[in-house]
Amino acid sequence: MKLPNEKAMKINIGELLLKAKSLIGLLGLIIAFSILSPRFLDYYNLTNVLRQTSLNAIMAVGMTFVILTGGIDLSVGSILAFSSAVTAGMLKDGMPLIIALLMGLIIGTGLGLFNGFAIIKWNIPPFIATFAMMTIARGLTLVYTNGQPITGLGKAFGYIGNGYVGSIPVPIIITILVFVIGYYILKNNRLGRYVYATGGNLQAAKLAGIDTNKVILFVYALSGFLAAVSGLIITSRLNSAAPTAGQGAELDAIAAVVLGGTSLSGGEGGIIGTLIGALIIGVLNNGLNLLNVSPFYQYIVKGLVILLAIALDKKESE
Repeated sequence: MKLPNEKAMKINIGELLLKAKSLIGLLGLIIAFSILSPRFLDYYNLTNVLRQTSLNAIMAVGMTFVILTGGIDLSVGSILAFSSAVTAGMLKDGMPLIIALLMGLIIGTGLGLFNGFAIIKWNIPPFIATFAMMTIARGLTLVYTNGQPITGLGKAFGYIGNGYVGSIPVPIIITILVFVIGYYILKNNRLGRYVYATGGNLQAAKLAGIDTNKVILFVYALSGFLAAVSGLIITSRLNSAAPTAGQGAELDAIAAVVLGGTSLSGGEGGIIGTLIGALIIGVLNNGLNLLNVSPFYQYIVKGLVILLAIALDKKESE
């Protein structure tokens, strides 16, 4: 005789096993790189891993919300570049720091909203809509910067990417805040339930009275906003806004989300898994750099990781 909640238990156990696989993979990478490179476990290097991971992790939170609704956002790297370039240009022109930061965040959020608008109003598939935005935002960045980096942005702005609160780098603190808020929304807020419902079954969510259009607008606006946050951090750290910033960032964000167990078909997954996935990507990048692996080969390795993540996702959904 089957218990009433046996099916739910099987689903929960499956999700736990997938997260365990990700965690085991992360621990395996840490052990392997610790053996291959004595510098890997150095405190400075581990701090650097977390600081580098923070950029992808923040974007991956927004990507998690998007993918949970059954969508995808290919534009985050270009939105990162354009929003940070505008902020840098305003700072270079002598605008107050707060106004420049707000403008960058508003641009990122606005471009994300436009993605959502194109998807729900014009019925354009998320892949196509965000691919178009990826091209548009990159073009806007090149026009705005004239293809040249914007440098000399001031010490106050530099604190965001290079400062510390006690012994903890500011980017890590921002990442923790983003993850805590994201986790709270998905697990303890009605909006989070709407996100899962929209990705689980769009028509059923509509029949249940959920305004799925608003949910989709929210997740793409959030994705654009968090891409802008990552852009401000990296621009602050480098004291420069490069027109090529964020190229390929969308692949790292998607890989982090899928490696963490969020299904590309939507409705399943969560923030904790995304954090594990982002750490896997960060550790992998750092370890390969320490081993002096050519960047050309690194692309191959990361591509194989993404392929493996999608293959695992497909297998779990069958």
